[in-house]
Amino acid sequence: MPDHDIPKAASTPPRLLPEVPLPPYGYVPGRFPHPIRDPAGHMHGFVPYPAAVPVPDEWRTCRDYLHAIDLWNHGYYWEAHEAWEGLWHAVGRHGLLADFFKGLIKLAAVGVKVRERRPAGGARHARRAAELFAITIERLRAATSAQDATRLMGLDVAELQRRASRFAATHEQSANEGPLPSRKELPPTESVFDFYLMPS
Repeated sequence: MPDHDIPKAASTPPRLLPEVPLPPYGYVPGRFPHPIRDPAGHMHGFVPYPAAVPVPDEWRTCRDYLHAIDLWNHGYYWEAHEAWEGLWHAVGRHGLLADFFKGLIKLAAVGVKVRERRPAGGARHARRAAELFAITIERLRAATSAQDATRLMGLDVAELQRRASRFAATHEQSANEGPLPSRKELPPTESVFDFYLMPS
């Protein structure tokens, strides 16, 4: 997929946790040091603490969640994946919030695949993200008894479902672009979506 076909958001979004530094690079397999396993990785030696269990109506105080959004919005897709996976484990890996976080995990995986210049792989993750967001909406409506309920943790899950479905449909038949650029040629981060996650 040529670079000009990768949609770019118009401007840089505001940080939700500006006091928390962003990593020096967004990990792309085979092109940057593995953040944890490689001694040169930006998280080497870091021992993660268990994520706090988020309360949906108090998402503004969930620093793990806000940091994951900052990471995703600024092109750190592998790192956002890891952060959301911590939240997925914190909520027990089953149920409404687990499906929601798993959908976000898959959306982050889309970003990694696009940065690897493998848009067809990204499309598969996007399709799964759309399925998980659809399940989330069903669970949310059942839990609230409101048939129009689509917001969770400050995000419109129906809009996430639409965007994931659209990405999948657009890129399912894409051919991989070929060899990944060298580390010298690959930017440290890269926004590959035409939208940001802006909870409200």
